[in-house]
Amino acid sequence: MNGSVRVGRVLGVPLRMHWSVPVLIVLLAYGLGHETLPAWTPGRTGAVYALASVVGAVLLMGSLLLHEAAHAVAARRRGVSVEDVTLWALGGMTKMGRPRTAGVAFWVAVIGPLTSLVIGGVTVGAGIGVRALTGWGVPTAVLIWLGWANLLLGVFNLLPAAPLDGGRVVQAVIWWRTGDRERAERAAGRSGQILGVVLIAVGWISFLRGNNGGLWLSLIGLFMVIIANAERQRAGVNTALRGVRVADAMSAPVAAGAEWLTVERFIDEVAAHARHSVMPLLDFEGRPSGVVQLRALASVPGEAREERRVRDVAIPLARCTVAEPDELLSEVLERARPGGGALPVLVVDHGQLEGIVTMHDVNRLFQLHGLGITTAPPESTRPLWAVAFVMGGGVRDGRRRVPTRRGAGRRPRRSCRVGCPPAAASPSRP
Repeated sequence: MNGSVRVGRVLGVPLRMHWSVPVLIVLLAYGLGHETLPAWTPGRTGAVYALASVVGAVLLMGSLLLHEAAHAVAARRRGVSVEDVTLWALGGMTKMGRPRTAGVAFWVAVIGPLTSLVIGGVTVGAGIGVRALTGWGVPTAVLIWLGWANLLLGVFNLLPAAPLDGGRVVQAVIWWRTGDRERAERAAGRSGQILGVVLIAVGWISFLRGNNGGLWLSLIGLFMVIIANAERQRAGVNTALRGVRVADAMSAPVAAGAEWLTVERFIDEVAAHARHSVMPLLDFEGRPSGVVQLRALASVPGEAREERRVRDVAIPLARCTVAEPDELLSEVLERARPGGGALPVLVVDHGQLEGIVTMHDVNRLFQLHGLGITTAPPESTRPLWAVAFVMGGGVRDGRRRVPTRRGAGRRPRRSCRVGCPPAAASPSRP
């Protein structure tokens, strides 16, 4: 997420924090210290309320982190790739791949709300126990507030609408019953759109009646509508790509260059003649070693371009998406790194570069079939929204022909156009 920075790891998963998190903590602490605690435990000093409210707000953010960490750990243990967990103003978000089975999807979805419910129950019980044993009013109030907040988070997230966890649960159940994953995703996305519109309306009416928290509720609804619509679109993309192989979408031949060229020479001999904004690199044996983007080349100062090698500003092959021509395009996009970007895809056959699949190629494939879809599947995210209720008190890709039938995209292998290593310039085989 833009505006977030990495702050560490939680249970082996990278943790990122958005700049809005400190703002959220301040707002939560203000509401707790100026409204809730004075009403529940009157007669204390302002310093006591301030300290207790900050502790309560930080503990609530910690419980949100545990909620998201539960998703991440459950996903990893069941073979689903996880990139990171991000905390932001509307809760948390876990970037992960798509579960392979309905059972895995169900467990990964339900574990988060269950974690919040357990935290809520334990915290409320702890508050009651502290009250009975010590009679301390402020700690009791903070613990009970924290417990009820987590119970509310757990219940709200179980509502059967994407992108809430309850929507993921319903999606997994429909997928298990029908065997149609895309149908399940469309149903969950539709329910999310409906619930989002309801939240927008209820929040706006509440604001008109004098409750400022209604604006926050409307904002939640707006984000739900946007993400639910994106998920329905992703389901449409997956349906459209059913049966489409990588060779059907790839551009071939593709301009590629040797990784040891200087940036200046690569720009003159390769980039100047390329019709993509991303170009593959080849090693001494003519095998793909990564990709380089035009913007990365442009970022190199002019005086350094004669000395710096293009491989120094390239994305190595280990971070690229690589596929064989006969693989299903949908499966390739699903297995791609969840945050590293599924596209472009380097198409490699027996170690030799066959072609490349870019965003432009996929968009044109959709347009060719009259699907009207112009975006790639978004990253799989798992946002947590209900925290707001606690506050309520260069160069474009070139045009290529896209084949319309399976296997039509297979072309004879050609050597790269310019800047090739000697091994890559051997005669093409049919």
